[in-house]
Amino acid sequence: MSENEKVHCLIIGSGPAGYTAAIYASRANLNPVLYQGIQPGGQLTITTEVENYPGYPNGIMGPQMMVDFEQQAQRMGADIRWGMVTKVDLSQRPFKAEIDEEKWIEADAIIIATGASAKWLGLPSEERLNGHGVSACAVCDGFFFKGQEVAIVGAGDTACEEALYLSKLCSTVHMLVRRGEMRASKVMQDRVLKTANIKVYWNTDPVEVLGEHKVDSMRIRNNQTGEETVVPLKAFFVAIGHKPNSDLFTGMLDMDEQGYLITQPGSSRTNIEGVFACGDVQDKIYRQAVSAAGSGCMAALDAERYLGALEH
Repeated sequence: MSENEKVHCLIIGSGPAGYTAAIYASRANLNPVLYQGIQPGGQLTITTEVENYPGYPNGIMGPQMMVDFEQQAQRMGADIRWGMVTKVDLSQRPFKAEIDEEKWIEADAIIIATGASAKWLGLPSEERLNGHGVSACAVCDGFFFKGQEVAIVGAGDTACEEALYLSKLCSTVHMLVRRGEMRASKVMQDRVLKTANIKVYWNTDPVEVLGEHKVDSMRIRNNQTGEETVVPLKAFFVAIGHKPNSDLFTGMLDMDEQGYLITQPGSSRTNIEGVFACGDVQDKIYRQAVSAAGSGCMAALDAERYLGALEH
């Protein structure tokens, strides 16, 4: 086995948080090495138009925005690499990370920006029409369906928030709840049930999203009676939760019961000194590109302070 490569600052993940961390870390002369992971650019590469990120007055396509972030990080001197971190050893310094199950590298500091993945129902049509009326982010994409009929599936606080958000934009929101009750807090449920243009369907499963190139309707089934109906609509939003991409760190870093990494309030510091986390892997509340980018900046500044103290 060849001698381990040694890097000063390793960034794991390449969404808005990872790339912003790379921009700041490069400017601080930390010579960051960033591994892009399985989905370079993260969740934004599966969205279409992003209209709520400051600085893009005419909006921008999600994948293009991530190319812009990547190019800016490269221009600052970040070493951006294809590849996936498949294992880590945080038990001693320097930390170790295995790349693509092939080689290990050592790092003085690690910034984790592995993000989260939306949970999907697993319908073939959901995958086929993703980005063409099927979305896992109402706040990102609801605007494109102003004045139209849409559906959302989910029963938690996020689903209720998104249904309420959509109700302000869309003519009718068909809300599919797969059980006879919601998991959401009482306050959120009451708001939804009091909103005239949200129609709640209890004990209802989405069966198939219909439409050739874009969503035009949906087949739903009452899971008590077995009766199927087709509801005409232009968009279908999936709000059944997100899963943070944190499995790599199980047993090493503190996480909550859902697997989100726990950072110290007001910082990106984890329970292991020298390991920092930013973006959606540690944020289940905001989950926006701009908040992820902000936390990437925090992680790079925290890493810079940590590495600066090591040298003195």
